[in-house]
Amino acid sequence: MEEVGVPVKTRELHNHHFDSTIWNDFQFRDDDIVISTYAKSGTTWMQQIVSQLLFSGEEGLEVAEMSPWMDLRVPPREIKLQAVEAQTHRRFLKTHLPVDALVFSEKAKYIYIGRDGRDVVWSLYNHHLNANEAWYDALNNTPGRVGPPIEPPCASIAQYFDDWLENDGYPFWSLWENVRSWWDIRELPNVHMVHFSQLKSDMAGEIRRIADFIDTPIDESKWEKILRHCSFDYMKANAMRSVPLGGAFWDGGAETFIHKGVNGRWRDVLSDQQVEKYEQRAAYELGAGCANWLATGQGI
Repeated sequence: MEEVGVPVKTRELHNHHFDSTIWNDFQFRDDDIVISTYAKSGTTWMQQIVSQLLFSGEEGLEVAEMSPWMDLRVPPREIKLQAVEAQTHRRFLKTHLPVDALVFSEKAKYIYIGRDGRDVVWSLYNHHLNANEAWYDALNNTPGRVGPPIEPPCASIAQYFDDWLENDGYPFWSLWENVRSWWDIRELPNVHMVHFSQLKSDMAGEIRRIADFIDTPIDESKWEKILRHCSFDYMKANAMRSVPLGGAFWDGGAETFIHKGVNGRWRDVLSDQQVEKYEQRAAYELGAGCANWLATGQGI
Protein backbone atom coordinates (compact mmCIF):
# COMPACT_ATOMS: atom_id res chain seq x y z
CA MET A 1 0.00 0.00 0.00
CA GLU A 2 1.18 3.52 -0.78
CA GLU A 3 2.20 5.68 2.16
CA VAL A 4 -0.74 7.68 3.48
CA GLY A 5 -0.22 11.37 4.22
CA VAL A 6 -1.88 13.35 6.99
CA PRO A 7 -5.42 14.22 5.82
CA VAL A 8 -6.24 17.84 5.07
CA LYS A 9 -9.69 19.35 5.44
CA THR A 10 -11.11 20.25 2.02
CA ARG A 11 -14.74 21.17 2.71
CA GLU A 12 -17.41 22.02 5.26
CA LEU A 13 -20.44 19.83 5.82
CA HIS A 14 -23.74 21.37 6.87
CA ASN A 15 -27.27 19.99 7.19
CA HIS A 16 -29.98 19.69 9.85
CA HIS A 17 -27.43 17.94 12.12
CA PHE A 18 -23.96 19.07 11.05
CA ASP A 19 -21.83 22.15 11.50
CA SER A 20 -18.34 20.97 10.66
CA THR A 21 -16.82 24.43 11.21
CA ILE A 22 -16.52 23.75 14.94
CA TRP A 23 -13.35 21.76 14.28
CA ASN A 24 -11.68 24.81 12.71
CA ASP A 25 -11.47 26.48 16.12
CA PHE A 26 -10.92 23.38 18.25
CA GLN A 27 -7.60 23.33 20.10
CA PHE A 28 -6.22 19.78 20.22
CA ARG A 29 -4.32 18.37 23.18
CA ASP A 30 -1.63 15.73 22.90
CA ASP A 31 -3.76 12.96 24.39
CA ASP A 32 -7.17 13.64 22.78
CA ILE A 33 -9.24 10.68 21.60
CA VAL A 34 -11.74 11.10 18.76
CA ILE A 35 -14.44 8.45 18.30
CA SER A 36 -15.88 8.40 14.80
CA THR A 37 -18.68 6.49 13.09
CA TYR A 38 -21.25 7.00 10.39
CA ALA A 39 -24.20 6.84 12.82
CA LYS A 40 -25.88 4.04 14.78
CA SER A 41 -22.72 1.98 14.40
CA GLY A 42 -21.69 1.60 18.02
CA THR A 43 -20.73 5.17 18.90
CA THR A 44 -22.31 5.21 22.35
CA TRP A 45 -20.88 1.76 23.06
CA MET A 46 -17.38 2.96 22.17
CA GLN A 47 -17.77 6.07 24.30
CA GLN A 48 -18.67 3.81 27.22
CA ILE A 49 -15.69 1.55 26.53
CA VAL A 50 -13.24 4.45 26.39
CA SER A 51 -14.69 6.02 29.53
CA GLN A 52 -14.30 2.73 31.40
CA LEU A 53 -10.69 2.39 30.29
CA LEU A 54 -9.80 5.97 31.21
CA PHE A 55 -11.54 5.83 34.58
CA SER A 56 -10.77 2.18 35.50
CA GLY A 57 -14.32 0.87 35.70
CA GLU A 58 -15.76 3.80 37.62
CA GLU A 59 -19.53 3.72 38.04
CA GLY A 60 -21.92 6.61 37.39
CA LEU A 61 -19.91 8.42 34.72
CA GLU A 62 -21.89 11.04 32.80
CA VAL A 63 -20.52 9.80 29.49
CA ALA A 64 -22.79 11.83 27.19
CA GLU A 65 -21.74 15.05 28.90
CA MET A 66 -18.08 14.05 29.09
CA SER A 67 -17.92 13.02 25.42
CA PRO A 68 -19.95 15.48 23.31
CA TRP A 69 -20.79 15.11 19.63
CA MET A 70 -18.68 18.00 18.42
CA ASP A 71 -20.14 18.59 14.94
CA LEU A 72 -23.79 18.47 16.02
CA ARG A 73 -25.29 21.96 15.68
CA VAL A 74 -26.93 21.76 19.09
CA PRO A 75 -25.88 23.34 21.41
CA PRO A 76 -24.16 26.19 19.51
CA ARG A 77 -20.47 25.76 18.78
CA GLU A 78 -19.40 28.60 21.12
CA ILE A 79 -20.97 26.88 24.12
CA LYS A 80 -19.58 23.49 23.18
CA LEU A 81 -16.04 24.70 22.53
CA GLN A 82 -15.94 26.49 25.88
CA ALA A 83 -17.22 23.43 27.72
CA VAL A 84 -14.71 21.08 26.08
CA GLU A 85 -11.82 23.48 26.68
CA ALA A 86 -12.74 23.50 30.37
CA GLN A 87 -12.48 19.71 30.68
CA THR A 88 -9.54 18.57 32.78
CA HIS A 89 -9.82 14.79 32.21
CA ARG A 90 -8.42 13.14 29.10
CA ARG A 91 -10.88 14.15 26.43
CA PHE A 92 -12.73 11.62 24.27
CA LEU A 93 -14.89 13.31 21.68
CA LYS A 94 -17.42 12.14 19.12
CA THR A 95 -17.76 12.91 15.40
CA HIS A 96 -19.87 11.59 12.54
CA LEU A 97 -17.91 13.43 9.85
CA PRO A 98 -15.99 11.97 6.93
CA VAL A 99 -12.28 12.70 7.12
CA ASP A 100 -12.26 15.43 4.47
CA ALA A 101 -14.70 17.57 6.50
CA LEU A 102 -12.76 17.08 9.75
CA VAL A 103 -9.66 18.84 11.00
CA PHE A 104 -7.31 15.89 11.48
CA SER A 105 -4.56 16.20 14.09
CA GLU A 106 -1.47 14.06 14.55
CA LYS A 107 -1.81 14.74 18.28
CA ALA A 108 -5.07 12.81 18.59
CA LYS A 109 -5.92 9.13 18.53
CA TYR A 110 -8.83 8.24 16.23
CA ILE A 111 -11.07 5.21 16.73
CA TYR A 112 -13.39 4.44 13.82
CA ILE A 113 -16.28 1.96 14.18
CA GLY A 114 -17.84 0.33 11.11
CA ARG A 115 -21.10 -1.59 10.80
CA ASP A 116 -22.94 -3.22 7.91
CA GLY A 117 -25.09 -0.52 6.32
CA ARG A 118 -28.19 -2.71 6.45
CA ASP A 119 -27.85 -3.03 10.21
CA VAL A 120 -27.21 0.70 10.43
CA VAL A 121 -30.50 1.47 8.66
CA TRP A 122 -32.48 -0.75 11.04
CA SER A 123 -31.06 1.11 14.05
CA LEU A 124 -31.39 4.46 12.30
CA TYR A 125 -35.06 3.84 11.57
CA ASN A 126 -35.78 3.09 15.24
CA HIS A 127 -33.84 6.23 16.21
CA HIS A 128 -35.80 8.36 13.74
CA LEU A 129 -39.21 6.75 14.33
CA ASN A 130 -39.08 7.38 18.08
CA ALA A 131 -37.78 10.95 17.89
CA ASN A 132 -40.17 13.41 19.53
CA GLU A 133 -41.14 17.00 18.84
CA ALA A 134 -38.26 18.34 20.92
CA TRP A 135 -35.81 16.53 18.57
CA TYR A 136 -37.40 17.97 15.45
CA ASP A 137 -37.58 21.44 16.98
CA ALA A 138 -33.91 21.41 17.98
CA LEU A 139 -32.68 20.20 14.59
CA ASN A 140 -35.01 22.17 12.37
CA ASN A 141 -35.48 25.44 14.24
CA THR A 142 -32.12 26.13 15.87
CA PRO A 143 -30.59 29.02 13.87
CA GLY A 144 -27.93 28.06 11.35
CA ARG A 145 -29.53 25.05 9.71
CA VAL A 146 -28.41 24.61 6.10
CA GLY A 147 -30.65 22.69 3.71
CA PRO A 148 -34.10 21.18 4.19
CA PRO A 149 -35.53 20.17 7.57
CA ILE A 150 -35.70 16.58 8.64
CA GLU A 151 -39.21 15.13 8.54
CA PRO A 152 -40.83 12.09 10.22
CA PRO A 153 -40.00 8.77 8.55
CA CYS A 154 -42.26 6.73 6.31
CA ALA A 155 -44.22 3.87 7.83
CA SER A 156 -42.37 1.07 6.00
CA ILE A 157 -38.83 0.20 7.03
CA ALA A 158 -38.29 -1.50 3.67
CA GLN A 159 -39.19 1.76 1.91
CA TYR A 160 -37.00 3.67 4.37
CA PHE A 161 -34.11 1.40 3.38
CA ASP A 162 -34.78 1.94 -0.34
CA ASP A 163 -34.88 5.72 0.10
CA TRP A 164 -31.68 5.68 2.16
CA LEU A 165 -29.86 3.55 -0.43
CA GLU A 166 -31.12 5.31 -3.54
CA ASN A 167 -30.58 8.81 -2.16
CA ASP A 168 -27.13 8.34 -0.60
CA GLY A 169 -28.09 8.23 3.05
CA TYR A 170 -31.33 10.24 2.94
CA PRO A 171 -32.60 11.73 5.19
CA PHE A 172 -29.24 11.70 7.01
CA TRP A 173 -25.92 11.63 5.11
CA SER A 174 -23.74 9.39 2.94
CA LEU A 175 -22.50 6.15 4.45
CA TRP A 176 -20.19 5.51 1.54
CA GLU A 177 -18.15 8.70 1.74
CA ASN A 178 -17.87 8.34 5.49
CA VAL A 179 -16.59 4.76 5.48
CA ARG A 180 -14.41 5.24 2.41
CA SER A 181 -12.67 8.28 3.88
CA TRP A 182 -11.67 6.42 7.07
CA TRP A 183 -10.75 3.21 5.26
CA ASP A 184 -8.33 5.19 3.10
CA ILE A 185 -6.34 6.31 6.17
CA ARG A 186 -6.55 3.06 8.15
CA GLU A 187 -2.76 2.60 7.96
CA LEU A 188 -2.01 5.82 9.84
CA PRO A 189 -0.48 5.08 13.26
CA ASN A 190 -3.06 7.19 15.11
CA VAL A 191 -6.09 5.51 13.47
CA HIS A 192 -7.65 2.33 14.85
CA MET A 193 -10.45 0.54 12.98
CA VAL A 194 -13.05 -1.44 14.95
CA HIS A 195 -16.06 -3.33 13.63
CA PHE A 196 -19.38 -3.61 15.44
CA SER A 197 -19.63 -7.36 14.84
CA GLN A 198 -16.14 -7.92 16.26
CA LEU A 199 -17.09 -5.99 19.38
CA LYS A 200 -20.08 -8.27 19.79
CA SER A 201 -18.18 -11.52 19.22
CA ASP A 202 -15.03 -10.65 21.21
CA MET A 203 -15.69 -7.60 23.35
CA ALA A 204 -12.93 -8.41 25.84
CA GLY A 205 -10.29 -8.82 23.13
CA GLU A 206 -11.39 -5.68 21.32
CA ILE A 207 -11.32 -3.65 24.54
CA ARG A 208 -7.75 -4.79 25.24
CA ARG A 209 -6.71 -3.76 21.73
CA ILE A 210 -8.36 -0.37 22.22
CA ALA A 211 -6.55 0.07 25.54
CA ASP A 212 -3.23 -0.64 23.83
CA PHE A 213 -4.04 1.82 21.07
CA ILE A 214 -4.86 4.70 23.43
CA ASP A 215 -1.88 3.84 25.67
CA THR A 216 -4.03 3.16 28.71
CA PRO A 217 -2.87 0.26 30.91
CA ILE A 218 -5.70 -1.85 32.32
CA ASP A 219 -5.96 -2.25 36.07
CA GLU A 220 -6.58 -6.01 36.10
CA SER A 221 -8.28 -5.78 39.47
CA LYS A 222 -10.98 -3.68 37.72
CA TRP A 223 -11.21 -5.81 34.57
CA GLU A 224 -14.42 -7.67 35.39
CA LYS A 225 -16.05 -4.41 36.41
CA ILE A 226 -14.99 -2.77 33.13
CA LEU A 227 -16.48 -5.64 31.13
CA ARG A 228 -19.73 -5.53 33.09
CA HIS A 229 -20.07 -1.77 32.60
CA CYS A 230 -19.54 -2.18 28.85
CA SER A 231 -22.19 -4.87 28.45
CA PHE A 232 -25.40 -4.10 26.60
CA ASP A 233 -27.52 -4.97 29.63
CA TYR A 234 -25.62 -2.57 31.87
CA MET A 235 -25.73 0.23 29.31
CA LYS A 236 -29.47 -0.27 28.75
CA ALA A 237 -30.11 -0.16 32.49
CA ASN A 238 -27.99 2.99 32.87
CA ALA A 239 -28.84 4.60 29.55
CA MET A 240 -29.62 8.06 30.94
CA ARG A 241 -25.92 8.64 31.62
CA SER A 242 -24.83 7.60 28.13
CA VAL A 243 -27.47 9.21 25.92
CA PRO A 244 -27.55 12.94 25.04
CA LEU A 245 -29.84 14.91 27.39
CA GLY A 246 -30.70 11.68 29.14
CA GLY A 247 -32.82 10.58 26.18
CA ALA A 248 -35.19 13.56 26.33
CA PHE A 249 -35.41 13.70 22.52
CA TRP A 250 -36.92 10.20 22.13
CA ASP A 251 -40.24 8.67 23.08
CA GLY A 252 -39.42 6.04 25.65
CA GLY A 253 -36.36 7.97 26.78
CA ALA A 254 -32.76 6.83 26.85
CA GLU A 255 -33.66 3.14 26.70
CA THR A 256 -35.11 3.76 23.24
CA PHE A 257 -31.85 5.31 22.06
CA ILE A 258 -29.95 2.22 23.19
CA HIS A 259 -32.29 -0.11 21.34
CA LYS A 260 -31.29 -3.72 20.64
CA GLY A 261 -27.69 -3.80 19.41
CA VAL A 262 -28.70 -6.73 17.20
CA ASN A 263 -27.43 -7.42 13.69
CA GLY A 264 -29.23 -9.15 10.84
CA ARG A 265 -32.80 -7.97 11.47
CA TRP A 266 -32.97 -6.90 7.82
CA ARG A 267 -32.71 -10.52 6.65
CA ASP A 268 -36.39 -11.18 7.36
CA VAL A 269 -37.57 -8.03 5.59
CA LEU A 270 -35.42 -7.22 2.56
CA SER A 271 -35.99 -9.08 -0.68
CA ASP A 272 -33.18 -10.85 -2.51
CA GLN A 273 -33.28 -8.02 -5.05
CA GLN A 274 -32.86 -5.36 -2.33
CA VAL A 275 -29.96 -7.26 -0.77
CA GLU A 276 -28.25 -7.66 -4.14
CA LYS A 277 -28.73 -3.98 -4.92
CA TYR A 278 -27.15 -3.00 -1.62
CA GLU A 279 -24.18 -5.34 -2.07
CA GLN A 280 -23.53 -4.14 -5.60
CA ARG A 281 -23.68 -0.53 -4.46
CA ALA A 282 -21.31 -1.23 -1.55
CA ALA A 283 -18.75 -2.89 -3.84
CA TYR A 284 -19.00 -0.03 -6.34
CA GLU A 285 -18.67 2.73 -3.73
CA LEU A 286 -16.09 1.13 -1.45
CA GLY A 287 -14.18 -1.44 -3.46
CA ALA A 288 -14.16 -5.14 -2.68
CA GLY A 289 -11.85 -5.01 0.34
CA CYS A 290 -13.63 -2.23 2.19
CA ALA A 291 -17.08 -3.59 1.30
CA ASN A 292 -16.11 -6.97 2.72
CA TRP A 293 -14.81 -5.38 5.93
CA LEU A 294 -17.99 -3.34 6.36
CA ALA A 295 -20.15 -6.45 5.91
CA THR A 296 -18.09 -8.90 7.97
CA GLY A 297 -15.44 -7.12 10.01
CA GLN A 298 -12.80 -9.19 8.21
CA GLY A 299 -9.87 -7.93 6.18
CA ILE A 300 -7.89 -5.64 8.48
